[in-house]
Amino acid sequence: MFDSSKRFFGGHGIVGGQIPLGAGIGFAEKYLGTKNVTLCYMGDGAVRQGAFHETLNMAMTWKIPVVFIIENNNYAMGTSVERTSNVTDLYKLGLAYEIPSEPVDGMSVEDVHVAIEKAVIHAREGKGPYLLEMNTYRYKGHSMSDPAKYRTKEEVEQYKAKDPIEMVLKTIMDNKMASENEIDIIVKGVQEVVEDSVKFAEESPYPDPSELYKDVYVQNDYPYIIES
Repeated sequence: MFDSSKRFFGGHGIVGGQIPLGAGIGFAEKYLGTKNVTLCYMGDGAVRQGAFHETLNMAMTWKIPVVFIIENNNYAMGTSVERTSNVTDLYKLGLAYEIPSEPVDGMSVEDVHVAIEKAVIHAREGKGPYLLEMNTYRYKGHSMSDPAKYRTKEEVEQYKAKDPIEMVLKTIMDNKMASENEIDIIVKGVQEVVEDSVKFAEESPYPDPSELYKDVYVQNDYPYIIES
């Protein structure tokens, strides 16, 4: 998942590998004198990597405009936070580097919006990084091969009761921001986009092996990318 036109630089195959990359992108923005802020996401498992701590130290020292966002769903790939860390309030890890850090209810769309806005303003004003711990949850296993037997069905149902999509839909309906018919149209539109995307992917031919060697280094609209 990568789209440079939308400034979305995708994920990374190495656990925690995106953390120093995110700070690097933020450093480039500062170097170029822009007002852009990088949002760097990671899971609760990724913060066990040494690169996380090295990056936080460097980002704060150089006042890099980056917001570090920990998506804490309690289990990383399959092991609970309590079994892997003495610090279970993960936002506190940022305090060791004097980075403004706070927990956020990741199941609340409104709380996430407010927290992100606050953190971005802080970084954009040249005050350096910000760290947010989004306390959230995933209902299924980490992958198709994960039966998620490390948690109870009751726990999953407890979190489903405050599903953020259902909660924000309730807010919309209660405040008459949209009718049920308008919401149905939006939902159907999203489903069509997903179905079309899957169809396109499954029916597309495999690329020629020679494509592996193309555009490894390429000039684009970002001045800090140098053509080989």
